[in-house]
Amino acid sequence: MVPVFRVASVTDPDAHELLAEYFAMRAAGFDPAAGSYRTVFPDPDRFTGDAGVFLVVEDDGVPVGCGGIRMLEPHRAEVKHLYLRDSVRGRGWGRLLLAELERRARGLGATESVLDTNVSLAAAGSLYRSSGYVEIPPYNDNPNATTWFRKELA
Repeated sequence: MVPVFRVASVTDPDAHELLAEYFAMRAAGFDPAAGSYRTVFPDPDRFTGDAGVFLVVEDDGVPVGCGGIRMLEPHRAEVKHLYLRDSVRGRGWGRLLLAELERRARGLGATESVLDTNVSLAAAGSLYRSSGYVEIPPYNDNPNATTWFRKELA
């Protein structure tokens, strides 16, 4: 099976359900020594038109993941909320979703992509590194993040 990427608003019921799962998973795995995990549902306006895009990943019509890209500056896009349900992990779909978000970022005029993550998300960090992202100093003040990445988009 190959995933289907469907453009959706972050307020779409499927997108909202997936984001809620993602945030619950993150909160459950967050290091209590770092404080409490801060949940902030994304602003729908940041993921529409020239501002960005949000995708729902489907497996045979069933929503199984999501992710978004939003423009921070005219040539800088940010990857947000990359998430796949356990049922489809290990298929390489995270890499496909990341590549699709980067493709869409280039379509919005981005020449670089950035993202932040947490060290507790080892698989995500590995995906980003193997996809050409390099660690950079923090570009935002996200209290949930411990690691920041950047990639040139060809």
